[in-house]
This record gives sequence, C-alpha cells and structure tokens, in this order.
Amino acid sequence: MALGTPSTMPGGATTIRDLLAGGGRSYSFEFFPPRTDEGERQLWTAIRRLEPLHPTFVSVTYGAGGSTRDRTVRITGRIAQDTTLTPVGHLTCVGASRAELRGVIGSYADAGVRNVLALRGDAPRDAVEWTPHPQGLRHADELVRLLRELGDFCVGVAAHPEGHPESPDLDTDAKYLAGKAAAGADFAVTQFFFNAVDYVGLVDRVAAYGSHIPIIPGIMPVTNVRQIQRMAELSGAAFPSDLADSLYAVEDNPEEVRRIGVDYACRLCAELLDRGAPGLHFYTLNRSTATLEIYQTLGLGAAV
Repeated sequence: MALGTPSTMPGGATTIRDLLAGGGRSYSFEFFPPRTDEGERQLWTAIRRLEPLHPTFVSVTYGAGGSTRDRTVRITGRIAQDTTLTPVGHLTCVGASRAELRGVIGSYADAGVRNVLALRGDAPRDAVEWTPHPQGLRHADELVRLLRELGDFCVGVAAHPEGHPESPDLDTDAKYLAGKAAAGADFAVTQFFFNAVDYVGLVDRVAAYGSHIPIIPGIMPVTNVRQIQRMAELSGAAFPSDLADSLYAVEDNPEEVRRIGVDYACRLCAELLDRGAPGLHFYTLNRSTATLEIYQTLGLGAAV
C-alpha cells in the first residue's frame, strides 16, 4: 500500500527528515482541535497570522484518549489543502485497532499529509491506566513500524526531557526514545520544559545508546500562569519557582504576564539554539501573539 511521495519543505528540502539531515533548523507550531465554532475561528486566525513566518511545519494534536481524532484529521487535511503550510498529522494508539489506524493513515495520505507524529497517546480521562485496544498497538515504536509499512512517511515521535511520567527513570526513558529511532523514527519533538539543562541531558542520554535522532525542543510560552502550571503538573514538567513567583506577582495583569513569559521563553530558546538544538517547536495554544513576539526578538524569520 504505497501512499505516495513526501511533500516539499521550505527551502527545497523534501521532508523534515532531509532538512534536519542537511544541518538545517526546523521551526514549527502546534495547535489543538477546537470544540466550538468560535474556537475554530480563533484557530484559523492564529494559523493565518503565523503562516507568513513560513514555519517548517505545523501540527494539530489529538484530544485525550484520541477523542478528537476525526476533527484533527479534518483540520490537518484542510491545512494541507488550503494553506501554504506543511502539516504534520498526529496519530495515537489509544482506542484504535490496527485496521482503524491504517484507515487514519490513509485519510492523511489522501489529504496530502506525508509527515506524521507517531504517539502512544494518553489514556482517556476516566481510565485508571493506559490500556491498548484488543486489536491495536501497545507502544509508539509499533506505530512507527506500521507507518513505515504503509508508505514513505517522514515520522516524528515524542521525547521527554524530564522523563515520561510512567518511566521508572531518565535512563530508561532515553532507551525507549532510542528504540523508537531504531524502529524508523526520523526526528523527535519534546514535551515542553523550562530548563535547558534537562534538554541537553536527554540528548546526551539518547546518544549514549548510539542514537543521534534529531530532538526538537518544545517551547510553551507562558501567557496564563495557572493554566501552564496545571499543564506542567499533568505532564511532569518542573515549573521553576522563580518564574512562578514573578508571574503570580502580576497575575492580574495579562499583558505583564505575557511579557514575562515571552522574555523567559526567548532566553530559553536562545540558549537551546546556542547548545545545538536542531530547531524549536512552539505550543501555541491556538494563539499567535507570544510566538510572533519570540520570532521577532530572536530574528528567526530570516532563518526559515
């Protein structure tokens, strides 16, 4: 079941894989599928405002437990068809049989989406623990292999600078990432984090397993302190106390919260790029202002 050839990246590279292999840097944005018409209008406003930055790619997440799968596929396909952007389709193992996963992969291919982020995915909110579908897949490396069987996709996977919440330790977590690379993953995108040393440690641990998969750091500009702190707690990311104190001191001033959050993100991005990161992936929360400000401050527009 050959599903065609990959799409073209900015700058003439054939895929994200080729761009990174050639020493280029990837700058990308992530959105989530809205649940309301107003939310969808906000999403498309953000997409259109960020489109002139010519990111390497944009992605649209699945909801918890794969709850927004159809909406995710529809929006990702529309990005492929109606914009100049290169979409990366999210795909998770949660609640899906192997046959259903093949169907989603085919839907992405039919929409012209040739770059896919392969994830195990989180359990549904009411589940006690993560349980695979009886006819499905247990781990992301199996999903990587399935994508490889079905076509010449460029495949990304998730990485966790502070360790996946279910991993017993950081070394084991790095071993799993190296295993996903061995299964055929071309690049990884990290969960958001706030300290560059955590990213550097992950890269070193994965390299110790003989894997040099490009690992793109994920950046979450803080624009709502309580929202980000909740997300950090759920993901296991450490929220620096000095940043939290600064933000809570101005919590009632949204503009000042964004200013502090953007300044912190700019300094983190600059340090990561100085340390050799192959790019940056921005978790936008379907808003564009903070990402635009970071681009302007760092002068990234000329680099993509």
